[in-house]
Amino acid sequence: MASMDPLSVLLSGIRAEGSVVSHAVLEAPWSIRFVDGAPLTMVTVLRGGGTLLLPGGAEQAVGVGDTAIVCTPEPFHLADHPATLDRPHDEYEIACFTGDPECTAQDLGGIRWGNEPDGATALIVGAYRASGHRHERLLRALPPVLVVNDDTEVCAWLETAAADAALRSAGSQALMDRLLDWALVCTLRTWFDQVGSDAPDWYRGLADPILAPALEAFHARPSERWTVEALAIESGVSRALFAKRFTKVMGCPPLTHLTECRMAEAEALLSDTDFSIAQIAKSVGYADAFGFSAAFKRHRGVSPSAFRARNAHLATSAR
Repeated sequence: MASMDPLSVLLSGIRAEGSVVSHAVLEAPWSIRFVDGAPLTMVTVLRGGGTLLLPGGAEQAVGVGDTAIVCTPEPFHLADHPATLDRPHDEYEIACFTGDPECTAQDLGGIRWGNEPDGATALIVGAYRASGHRHERLLRALPPVLVVNDDTEVCAWLETAAADAALRSAGSQALMDRLLDWALVCTLRTWFDQVGSDAPDWYRGLADPILAPALEAFHARPSERWTVEALAIESGVSRALFAKRFTKVMGCPPLTHLTECRMAEAEALLSDTDFSIAQIAKSVGYADAFGFSAAFKRHRGVSPSAFRARNAHLATSAR
């Protein structure tokens, strides 16, 4: 595995590659229904605002400068007002990841659309595709919806970029894909910083000056036989101080965390590659397939082979 921090590793499986990219300019009353089944959808409000209506009845207001990340494959709505759905209004739908590969409805895919060119509300909408299973650990760390606010200068710049992409000039889709990838990373980092101690342990550790060097070394070289003493050396502190600090910040002992990281990576490799059990064992830091298989079964309740077979069956059933 390439040398990357945990957030980069988890985001490597979810991208805006060829995603739905819509610059919507709307005049109330309006609603947008999201039925892509995308694991993650991002909505940035450039002007105006609305309300996200989520599965189960939850509501989340969003206003100018807000970027909302919705983490559910279930259908949901964004409307100018919650009551709009029960009244006559302009309806739009994003469904480009479903059965119709043409995806021509509502002129999506980088086109400016809406019911009023100078409408009161302007949005950038991106739905993200997932490849494999590595991103699932990230989604488990997120709430159903999170909201981060940006200043108006950022919104103005985003709207200019979206308007340029809407001209469908050379490279416009790639421009918006990379823009949305960048915006996703920035939004997640801001949100993790804001929630502080409620951020996942793999993020909190990288923000700690004592733990960060050791964690970076582990993620750069996960196949090494790491010990608490070796990690402490990377951080330049004593073994006792490192172990105490690690448990306080991360909520578990160092080797417990490392084992969980290895098991999570092993799950992704078992699900997304055809690597042999021996190859996976070596890549996540085990000397042989036997030792890895025993550890995996102890922590996940099934052998690596059984886990792979079960996931393959589930994937086939889903298709």
